[in-house]
Amino acid sequence: MGIASDIAIIVVAALIGGLAAQKLKQPLIIGYILAGVIVGPYTGGVTVTDIHNIELLAEIGVALLLFALGLEFSFKELKPVRKVALIGTPIQMLLTILYGFIIGQVIGWSKITSLWIGVLISLSSTMVILKSLMNRGLLGTLSSRVMIGMLIVQDLAVIPLMIILPQLNNPKAGLPILGWAALKALCFITLMIVMGTRIIPRMMFYIANWNSRELFLLAITATGLGVGYATYLFGLSFAFGAFVAGMVLSESDYSHQALSDIIPLRDIFGLLFFVSVGMLLDPAFLIGNWKMVILMTLLVIIGKGLIFGTIARLFGYGNIIPLAVGLGLFQIGEFSFVLARIAFKTNFVSKDIYSLILATTIITMLLTPLISGLAAPLYTLRRRWFKHEALLTFNLSHTELNHHVVIAGGGRVGYYVAYILHSMKVDFVVIELDHQRFNKAKEAGFPLIYGDASQQIVLETAKISKARILLVTVPEAIISQTIVKEASKLNAKLNIVARAESIEQMTILHNLGVQEVVQPEFEAGLEITRQAMLYLNIPANEILRFTDQVRKQLYKPLYRSDYQYQTLNQLQMAAQLLELTWFTTPSNSPILGLTIKDLKIRTKTGVSVVGIIRDKELYPNPDINYYFAAGDLIAIIGSQQQLDSFQKFIQPDNL
Repeated sequence: MGIASDIAIIVVAALIGGLAAQKLKQPLIIGYILAGVIVGPYTGGVTVTDIHNIELLAEIGVALLLFALGLEFSFKELKPVRKVALIGTPIQMLLTILYGFIIGQVIGWSKITSLWIGVLISLSSTMVILKSLMNRGLLGTLSSRVMIGMLIVQDLAVIPLMIILPQLNNPKAGLPILGWAALKALCFITLMIVMGTRIIPRMMFYIANWNSRELFLLAITATGLGVGYATYLFGLSFAFGAFVAGMVLSESDYSHQALSDIIPLRDIFGLLFFVSVGMLLDPAFLIGNWKMVILMTLLVIIGKGLIFGTIARLFGYGNIIPLAVGLGLFQIGEFSFVLARIAFKTNFVSKDIYSLILATTIITMLLTPLISGLAAPLYTLRRRWFKHEALLTFNLSHTELNHHVVIAGGGRVGYYVAYILHSMKVDFVVIELDHQRFNKAKEAGFPLIYGDASQQIVLETAKISKARILLVTVPEAIISQTIVKEASKLNAKLNIVARAESIEQMTILHNLGVQEVVQPEFEAGLEITRQAMLYLNIPANEILRFTDQVRKQLYKPLYRSDYQYQTLNQLQMAAQLLELTWFTTPSNSPILGLTIKDLKIRTKTGVSVVGIIRDKELYPNPDINYYFAAGDLIAIIGSQQQLDSFQKFIQPDNL
């Protein structure tokens, strides 16, 4: 079957590797690369026969990833990181190249080989970083934007590197080639701007009007890969062209749909890329040269990590960002494979050095999800060791916080609560660790503390000991429980309201002393149901009875375990029962033409008539001599039993 059987082997092996990684709670990337090692040519057993063609298909995975990145690319989002991306990245690459050159010279390699080593380790992996950030849900944070901005510039730098490096033996001959390549890149970008503003939007408009999702997907894929191939024919990078195509489409009205449609295709071809990377690793070389591989890996991780972290710090980024950038971008990138092949074919590096770089690249890729995930706990540990370090705060009152509200979490729920408290001029402070949410709350003018609300030092800064109430809006169960425990230690009398995602979490939080537990998704669903029932003309008293029963069923564990909680909810339901309920007077009702006094409504039903709307005019607290007409909207207050009695009272043949 040829390449078809190879693809089948790769997909099945990737599935097994992915399942194993998921079971071990590791990123799927690790499973894919290890699957490639197993089906590669160096391990025996079931083996992929046509590695070269698989590598060619894997290039489509890189192109589609950069195409999707281009669709998500926004100059507005990169605006906060433009300096570190455009200026810091070239500095980082030069420092890393120098670092790699020194390593090569110390080991005893030639100057040209050492320079190649520096170039190869200067690049980081866009594919690995994006996948890792996606899996951890960190896309959109400031640290992720710093990393992506620097990666984009690195990827763009690959094009001149591919032209310059092979000319190292003859630098003078390489200058005209470089100038010609720069001219071609400029012409291509100009052409794409024209196409992107005039041709592609019109084409997508016509295709979208046909309402064929299959044709729309085909058009999107053809645009990304077609432009990439045209770029390749133009003498530039295939992946670079796909990225530019994504950037052009990102400015259209169809970018969001295009991104959602291309993601499954991107993931499948991305899988081929990671498996093909694993197939290049020779376990025998690792075993025979394990000391050298470990040394090179450690040198790359430590050196690149320090360089990236220092660059981020020098460009004004503080808190967790330098740590996250250093622990995220230490690996060697996928484009280093391309450059390494050029170096090997042009005899700039030997086969052993090529295998060493290959092994180091794969190992650093494998370690990326694990090491990058250490940023948050290491930052938390650093804060424990250096408690004297001032926390980043904004808009805090110069007077000491007292009898205020503390909101743990500035996400959608926390932001909305803060917005209401801010408009009511209630003293509060928001604690948030995510930079994107932190910046949004800062722009709104909310009092803020940047930090982890589960840490004692952060809660002390928020003056939790003097707070009136703590609102825990974070959805994660473990984090919310930790926040509640730490806050209770600092203020045993603190009133706490927390968000829960499940019945089990509700019970746990209640047992920890949380006075009120809320499930936002449940409450939203219940409100949507209530609104739908109103449009279906279901009587208000029946809607109230239904919502009461559903809410009691959900909160049943808390009703059973705590008498005070049950009493509180009964009081809340009693308040709801006393809210205004509106009834429409039927056209054949027996109360028509009679007054409130004649009907003795309160005596017979127990309800109080507090308002009537007739012909769009409101009559509040109507006089006892007010007579009823067909179509009157009557506002009454009463218990559920009294509401039922009044509903029967106004029906025909009930007087």
